[in-house]
Amino acid sequence: MDFTKAKEKLTACGQTHLLNWFDALTEREQDSLLEQIDALDLRLLDVFADFNSEGELERGELAPLGALTLAEIADNFDRFNAAGLDAIRQGKVGAVLLAGGMGTRLGFDKPKGMYNIGIKKTLYIFECLIRNLLEVVEQAGAYVPLFIMTSEKNDEDTRAFFKEMNYFGYNAEYVHFFIQEMAPAVDADGKILLEEKGRIAASPNGNGGWFSSMIKAGLLPFLKKEGIEWLNVFAVDNVLQRIADPVFVGATILSGASSGSKVVSKADPEERIGVLCLEDGTPSIVEYYEMTPEMITSREPDGRLSYNYGVILNYLFRTDCLERIAGNNMPIHVVSKKVPYIGENGELVKPTEPNAYKFETLVLDMIHMQDKCLSFEVDRQREFAPVKNAEGVDSVESARELLRRNGVEL
Repeated sequence: MDFTKAKEKLTACGQTHLLNWFDALTEREQDSLLEQIDALDLRLLDVFADFNSEGELERGELAPLGALTLAEIADNFDRFNAAGLDAIRQGKVGAVLLAGGMGTRLGFDKPKGMYNIGIKKTLYIFECLIRNLLEVVEQAGAYVPLFIMTSEKNDEDTRAFFKEMNYFGYNAEYVHFFIQEMAPAVDADGKILLEEKGRIAASPNGNGGWFSSMIKAGLLPFLKKEGIEWLNVFAVDNVLQRIADPVFVGATILSGASSGSKVVSKADPEERIGVLCLEDGTPSIVEYYEMTPEMITSREPDGRLSYNYGVILNYLFRTDCLERIAGNNMPIHVVSKKVPYIGENGELVKPTEPNAYKFETLVLDMIHMQDKCLSFEVDRQREFAPVKNAEGVDSVESARELLRRNGVEL
């Protein structure tokens, strides 16, 4: 895109301020800015206009959803495990690691997966996850294709780190990196912000953007060529995450569902965790802050919480169903954030209060767009050790304690 076309595009949507400092940029910076403008999805401005007039869409009618319990899974273990291993051996299962985040909340300025969670020995978060996946590889006698989603901020570091660590023993031929799509930030008037004079303020487009990002990276033809029918998507910050778990894969396939979600029984009614439920009769996820006091305390006749099963961001999706979702417009959520920006005088402004809005797609909407989702209970002591904070709840320390209980040397 050249300057004339860029100006035409921005004039049509009232965003010509993005070119205010164009003449002061180097030729390379000018080319970069024009590329960013060319890539802008201006439909987001319409989303923001609707958000300003209507606010977030209201939720539908919510109802509890049970789960395939630990006891039921144990009773059917051999059958589920055999079906899952068969799918893995046939190359039908891929894994997608969401690793676009930085370790900022841990006081670490590198990709979160590079954080050393060990004490007396080195043990990186990425290493924990690869070890878990290698257990499946050994059991199945076949590698699982691993797709690692990075961000613009951490892609180079992540790729270099995996190469330096020799992929932690994983076969590099089965590892594929791709970068998450970005979305611009806007101010209260819907004006797109600049974080530098030649760079649009943008952030990753939410944890629901992983499949569209795979498509943009050109990976869809590869999935079809390799016959990958199922994708297990999981987050980087749970060091006990069981990936491409044959029992989970097999149970989901045999259930006839188009998706599956690993869940844990809530530690207490007030636990800050999203809960798998039904919304207007189809699977969905209700966030903890959306739940009413009645929903939080409601119990079944056996005493179990009605909204009992919390999601741990470990989902299994049928690839053809993901293609169908990609053909539709996923809901876009507008979130208020603090975003540094270039002010009218050309100086960088660092706000202390939320000043802007970001656009995100959420994996919970991907679940809600499925016909059926198998709720699959796992033991939180064995599979749920999130590393979100430096200390306290869901912290480095709590994750270390759970790793120790599972026989991991630190």
